[in-house]
Amino acid sequence: MSGTSVTGIRGELSIDGRRLSYLDFGGPGRPLLALHGHLYEGRTWTHLARALAPRWRLIAPDQRGHGDSDRAASYTRDDYVADAIAVLDHLGIERAVTLGHSGGGITAFQIAARHPERVPAIVNVEGPVCDLDDGPSALSFVLSLPYTAPDRQTLLNAIGPLAPLLGDNLRPTPDGGWRLPFHPQDTITSEQQTHGDHWPDWTSTTCPALFVQARNSQVITPEEARQIATRRPNTRLIELAGDHFAHTTNPEAFATAVKTFLNTLT
Repeated sequence: MSGTSVTGIRGELSIDGRRLSYLDFGGPGRPLLALHGHLYEGRTWTHLARALAPRWRLIAPDQRGHGDSDRAASYTRDDYVADAIAVLDHLGIERAVTLGHSGGGITAFQIAARHPERVPAIVNVEGPVCDLDDGPSALSFVLSLPYTAPDRQTLLNAIGPLAPLLGDNLRPTPDGGWRLPFHPQDTITSEQQTHGDHWPDWTSTTCPALFVQARNSQVITPEEARQIATRRPNTRLIELAGDHFAHTTNPEAFATAVKTFLNTLT
């Protein structure tokens, strides 16, 4: 792919009969694999892709069970890492900076931990490194949402306050109905797999890394952010105005922070 696409070119690959869809924004630049968190999908990175072009070619999968990618039988951390490597292999990319938000941020540094030769740098956006809370999922509210509805408006009405976030991402179904871009129960299963102690993975590599902390984060405290930055060598910390989703609610500042970091890479 030689030209840059402002919306990304949709591609897909098959993994054991399961479709994994992705957006490739193209261009001649260095590859950057961008991994969304729960409730989101690949096109959440469209603004970042435009801001980084043409120096960076952003590839954004719809991770398993999200967007145009098929639901999966399991949602373990190793599953997500394997999917990411499969996308890179499919595109013939040997090395790529990995960037991710929340659960996608965990995947970004776990790819580096398991395949250090393939990751020259990491951008972790609010991806927890240590979460020992085994209580109810922070996303348990999605269980009250219907996965499908007979028409788009009915589904919009049913998701209520989430309509501004999800409305543009609803999908038609083969039977003429509409569905969410994720399955509620799959989301809970996946989110619970992000819990635990990820310090060994985070600190196992020393490539340049950026940790993005949101000033009003609901997930990462300022002290945790400082520990994440100081306990891993070669790691920078930046604080942005906004909450856990600052990459979408404060996109200009986020893109500037990422671009500034990437410009330091050799």
